[in-house]
Amino acid sequence: MSLSRRRFLQGTGAGVAGTALAGGLIAAGARADTANSAAGDSGTAVSIPFHGEHQAGVLTAPQRAATFAAFDLTVTDRSGLVSLLMDLTARSRFLTGGGAPPDLGVGSPPSDSAILGATVPADGLTVTVSVGESLFDHRFGLADRKPARLTTMPPFPNDALDPAWCHGDLMLQICANNADTVHHALRDIAKRTRYGMQPRYRMDGFVSPPRPSGTPRNLLGFKDGIANPTASEADTLVWVQPGAPEPAWTAGGSYQVVRVIRMLVEFWDRISITEQERIFGRRRDSGAPLSGSAEFDVPEYHNDPHGKAVPLDSHIRLANPRTPETDKSRILRRAYNYDQGFRSNGELDAGLVFCCYQQDLARQFEATQTRLVNEPLADYVQPFGGGYFFTLPGVKDNTDHFGSALLG
Repeated sequence: MSLSRRRFLQGTGAGVAGTALAGGLIAAGARADTANSAAGDSGTAVSIPFHGEHQAGVLTAPQRAATFAAFDLTVTDRSGLVSLLMDLTARSRFLTGGGAPPDLGVGSPPSDSAILGATVPADGLTVTVSVGESLFDHRFGLADRKPARLTTMPPFPNDALDPAWCHGDLMLQICANNADTVHHALRDIAKRTRYGMQPRYRMDGFVSPPRPSGTPRNLLGFKDGIANPTASEADTLVWVQPGAPEPAWTAGGSYQVVRVIRMLVEFWDRISITEQERIFGRRRDSGAPLSGSAEFDVPEYHNDPHGKAVPLDSHIRLANPRTPETDKSRILRRAYNYDQGFRSNGELDAGLVFCCYQQDLARQFEATQTRLVNEPLADYVQPFGGGYFFTLPGVKDNTDHFGSALLG
């Protein structure tokens, strides 16, 4: 290769090259939950159930558009937090179901922005609410109820974290079939909760359509999300179970990791297809592992102990070595591409909002992330934001609200 990776990074001011895509951009990928596999292709009328043991937006097949918005709370006591979460529940319940906004009369501001028309369509909308470690400080008297494994996300080797883009008391993951539905939902929720929470950072994302078929691609041109755990494995890999060494209220929730990862796409475009494929361990055109011929072929590493077919330091091999021990560290990933235009230095500002869910941060995300430290892909990606959160258990019915078990 004629271009030095490190020299390129120094020349563009990228600083420390980012870690690989936080748990497997391909190998720990997001094959859609088959029960919801049509979510991204449905019409605007489709409504994903809001009530249940678990929140929607975790196992739900990724819709086409999303926003990840972190907030800091400005309410100052437990009663204020309860009111805020009740209001957040009420708006999420209405928006995900769709319907006609109330008419408040000619002398009042309209109850809805009307950017989706006179009637709000459900449009496959999900609103997933998670809380950060900072929620369990002195403000609300919840220190003894903090999820056992919830911490502040540390910087990993190869990270370049910007404090303005990290952490938060609360994370909203809002997904829908269309970008205007996502915008409408965030705008509606922000309008009605401004008294109690203020925005910290936000990144919008999109899922590309399959090109030409199969799994969608990321902005490095590779199919992104081929080997995710299935819905049948969720109880062992995703959801906190009753009786776990956790506060009782956490059952039915999940640990969420959000990582905002800049991709050095212009640098990536300058290297050969052979090197790109060896970095990933997959063929760019088909998504097949270098040891196979089809997208969903399973690489059999025991037949390739020296990495002659799939390099030992390739992304898919490090992210998911496919051993009995590392099988327990698989994560459910739910990632979205982003495109923010240009950076101040003239480079394209594009990348990935990486999101994953798991039972145990140390056993799953952090174990995977540790295997990926200094992998070849780290020269082409730069994590700069995000955090650790705990996704609350589901809202059971019309009398329930987000966080009821936590605050009860």
